[in-house]
Amino acid sequence: MISHETYLYHELTAAENLRFFGRMYDTAALEPRIDDLIKQVGLSYRKNDRVRTFSRGMKQRLSIARALIHDPIILLFDEPYTGLDQHASATFDRILSSTNAHDKTRILISHDIERGISMCDRALILTNGSIAHEMSKSEIRDLAQCRMIYEKYVEERR
Repeated sequence: MISHETYLYHELTAAENLRFFGRMYDTAALEPRIDDLIKQVGLSYRKNDRVRTFSRGMKQRLSIARALIHDPIILLFDEPYTGLDQHASATFDRILSSTNAHDKTRILISHDIERGISMCDRALILTNGSIAHEMSKSEIRDLAQCRMIYEKYVEERR
């Protein structure tokens, strides 16, 4: 899971955080996996620094690496772009697109309709904890259509 809250151990280094979480899942070849993920999220130069010294965006990038350390089959993203600058967002998009969609279930919760639609196979609009609208990628004509549908359900909720 990647959330707007990072849930990292601030007194541990970046590598120690990944090692801790990787051991929870008995991840094979853990050290090379740590090095690879830290490199992918652009934190190689801070690998041995304590997380408490990281910026918000750096913590979010490390939490992305943490979520991927055990190569999960289900990825849950709850507002994962929180705190990421344009470069880090592009890095996250690249990492996400490198995960094979046929082998993984990816669930993205976002208020960024454009980014959500670009990544989805199926889109859901939730209101009051229930599915208000559902559409497949093939049913989505354009971003304006999605915004209009979204706004309709948001207005109904008020």
